[in-house]
Amino acid sequence: MLATATKNSTRLILFGLMLGILMSAMDNTIVTTAMGTIVADLGGMEQFVWVTSAYMVTVMAGTPIFGKLSDMYGRKRFFLFGIAMFLLGSVLCGLAGSIVQLSIFRAIQGIGGGALMPIAFTIIYDIFPVEQRGKMTGLMGAVFGTSSIFGPLLGAFITDSLSWHWVFYINVPIGIVSLVLIIFYYKESLTHAKQQIDWGGAFTLVGAVVCLMFALELGGEKYAWNSSVILGLFAGFAVLFAAFLLLETKAQEPIISFDMFKNRLYATSCLLALFYGSVFIVATVYIPIFVQGVYGGSATNSGIILMPMMIGSVVGSMLGGMLASRIPYRTVMALSVVCFVGGIFALSTLTNDSSRMLLTLYSILTGFGVGFSFSVLSMASVHHFDMRQRGAATSTNSFLRSLGMTLGITIFGIVQRNLMSGAMADAFAGMGQGGGNFGDTREALSPEKRALIPLAILDKITEALSISIAHTFMWALIPTVCAVLVVLAMPKDRIERKALKPSNQRG
Repeated sequence: MLATATKNSTRLILFGLMLGILMSAMDNTIVTTAMGTIVADLGGMEQFVWVTSAYMVTVMAGTPIFGKLSDMYGRKRFFLFGIAMFLLGSVLCGLAGSIVQLSIFRAIQGIGGGALMPIAFTIIYDIFPVEQRGKMTGLMGAVFGTSSIFGPLLGAFITDSLSWHWVFYINVPIGIVSLVLIIFYYKESLTHAKQQIDWGGAFTLVGAVVCLMFALELGGEKYAWNSSVILGLFAGFAVLFAAFLLLETKAQEPIISFDMFKNRLYATSCLLALFYGSVFIVATVYIPIFVQGVYGGSATNSGIILMPMMIGSVVGSMLGGMLASRIPYRTVMALSVVCFVGGIFALSTLTNDSSRMLLTLYSILTGFGVGFSFSVLSMASVHHFDMRQRGAATSTNSFLRSLGMTLGITIFGIVQRNLMSGAMADAFAGMGQGGGNFGDTREALSPEKRALIPLAILDKITEALSISIAHTFMWALIPTVCAVLVVLAMPKDRIERKALKPSNQRG
């Protein structure tokens, strides 16, 4: 499989790929911000969780599948398919008349999103020479980090200024430009090989991901964790995942090749993606809540507070990409994980008396540390693989990052809720019903309702909220410490021209 591009067209191809990543990475965060308004308009308070779940399920399930298919039949056709499906889903979402319709259309969006991210990174490795890959991958990683963090702020602005429908319609002009650039400027010649599509692996993987996602989304909320529904979903996940593992060991062209994990650099890169994703999502969710609930302010103000983290992640991603072209991956990730651990530990020391300046500095450090992972891990994951395996390598890495984010926000969400309940019980102990009317944290997140809460009660709520969030960050140190151990286990591989030749496949 060969990708050809003239010097003048590579910039346009890169811009088209960046627009595709921008849409995919930003979509979930921008929609989350508008969800309150969407529910108020369409109704369906009990079903709104499906709007996010439907998108994430199809993204996670589709990512490794499209990565493998791009290895077999070419990048261009599946990247264009991803854009087309994403745009179709976006238009339908804007026209949705109910939460059920919106959830179905979000699933269509997710099918497209599952193809965009991994294939975009893989195309970079196909069209750019060795000496430019670090810089280009760093730039693409910066787009991913920026759009993920900037999404909430943009979502609040669009919802307040236009309507929630435009949260979806905004994807249309972006996607059309990306589609045109890739169609006309990305030239790919593919040598087809007779291969079998691993349909059994694809269906069992999708089924397992669906069961796991719905169990995590509904458990502890709509259904008790020990209910028959949740236990049945976990059992379904276990059975389907076991079937997937069995089928993958026998398939001629598996969706996820376990032989690839025999390569230590690839295996450690995938584990790091899992751990980084599980912690980074916690920071992006709970820093705005801390600002809005402890300091007071609107949703837009809480989105602005993420700007320092965004800047830090952009700098980290671009610097990581450049450093990885000169020094071993392990050295770069060692710098990354030190900053990441330091940032999360600093966030765990927050109190309701902490200044905004301190929070800003902690956010910059955290963003800088995690920014390296956006570029370096994708580079490391394909280091020892040729063109026929790069799609599967990058898509599996992206899949594990998404899985980490899903597990992280679910597990640490449960931790924060339990910590909050305990802190509130301690704060209002002995007061009888005195603080009962203001026991809902959501009251403190609304500037209008916050103004109605007596100061003595508000102080207790903000203190309980700050304690619960700080302690949640303390628990989040567990996967960050695991990341440290994984970095220590990374080999000392570095980018060299001979390492990229198909014949140099080291274990």
